Amino acid sequence: MLANIESLGYTEMTPIQAESLPHILANRDMIAQAKTGSGKTAAFGIGLLAKLEPQAPCVQALVLCPTRELADQVGKEIRRLARHLPNIKLLSLCGGTSFGPQVESLEHGAHIVVGTPGRVLKHLGKNSLRLDSLRTLVLDEADRMLDMGFHDPIMEIVAATPPGRQTLLFSATYPGGIAKMSASIQQKPQNVSLESIHEATDIEQWFYEIEKDARAKTLAALLAHYRPESSVVFCNTKLECQAVADGLQAQGFHALAIHGDLEQKDRDQTLVRFSNKSCSILVATDVAARGLDIKDLQAVINYELAHDPEVHVHRIGRTGRAGKRGLALSLYTPAEAHKVIAIEAFQNSPVASASAASLSSRADFELQPPMVTLQIEGGRKDKVRPGDILGALTGEAGIPGFQVGKIDIFDYSAYVAVDRAIADRALKRLSAGKIKGRNFKIRRFR
Repeated sequence: MLANIESLGYTEMTPIQAESLPHILANRDMIAQAKTGSGKTAAFGIGLLAKLEPQAPCVQALVLCPTRELADQVGKEIRRLARHLPNIKLLSLCGGTSFGPQVESLEHGAHIVVGTPGRVLKHLGKNSLRLDSLRTLVLDEADRMLDMGFHDPIMEIVAATPPGRQTLLFSATYPGGIAKMSASIQQKPQNVSLESIHEATDIEQWFYEIEKDARAKTLAALLAHYRPESSVVFCNTKLECQAVADGLQAQGFHALAIHGDLEQKDRDQTLVRFSNKSCSILVATDVAARGLDIKDLQAVINYELAHDPEVHVHRIGRTGRAGKRGLALSLYTPAEAHKVIAIEAFQNSPVASASAASLSSRADFELQPPMVTLQIEGGRKDKVRPGDILGALTGEAGIPGFQVGKIDIFDYSAYVAVDRAIADRALKRLSAGKIKGRNFKIRRFR
């Protein structure tokens, strides 16, 4: 385990890992509160793997997540941590994908299940999933699961687990519902709470007071002034989220929205395009943004201030990670000044204010992402692998490897990011050539 951890680039424990791992390895129940990006997945992943018995073909660990995106992210991290263990099987049980294949996979046995409450509960109801041998139950982003109305499904799932299990509860915030849930599902839990305020040196934060009808205009001015290569714009409602994205697109920005009304396929495509740098701006609600695995996010923009100052801190914590400098910009009207005061009180420091009139940009400004996404209508079920796509581009198509970006494979489709300068050439060559000896339909996103 230690050799594998070292090979993954972990050189020292993060504070949440240092505080929580002793309790996890001692098989104690625990409530842990820490900001996003703190390394908690590795903490509970290492803990549950340490107790796993590979020779026992039963579900020994269950991790519940609020969204499919977070579940996918957690599953990938645990698989990386388990590379040194032979024959460990991890299954992802989430909505938005076919139920039948999940049943077939469960019939072949699994040691670890990572999933969303709704789909896990459905499998329990159909008797395709049994949890009577469970040793470790993890509730990740528990506060968001409660916000999304998953309290009752979670309690039904817990009822299907042995009373002697270890229960680990991770949460970015600590609303009253968390304490109530803990009291009903945990035994003498250890409390680990780390400072949730980000270091001022990590994130440059500015607040802009505006008139109510000036939000859209000021948002465009912020983007033109700061020119972030990647940014997440937060709205408080799904309706506002889509309207802001549509408005930015109409002004020529490469913006996409992610919210609860999107079909799973559209969610997948949106996240792929943002994470592979072929979309510059992601407009999101708090719930939809939970679990997004976003690297090198340069800016967070609060189009609307969060109702809770702790949520505000959680939002801006998506930038300024891994020792990099982040940027957080917030818009508020005079009527919302009380929210700013609440944020100052929560941070125990005054916020920096600036005038929208100070924002400047060139008339010919264009915030164009460096990459373009190509979609291939063939995926995991067609035995398509990343190496096959890379080979088709760098071999027959003659594209230099450094101009090929992130490759994402799904069951029936695949996505590859290519440098914008050679996107047309790559599309033409892939369409005319073959991948794994077969012709696949290729399309280009804007």
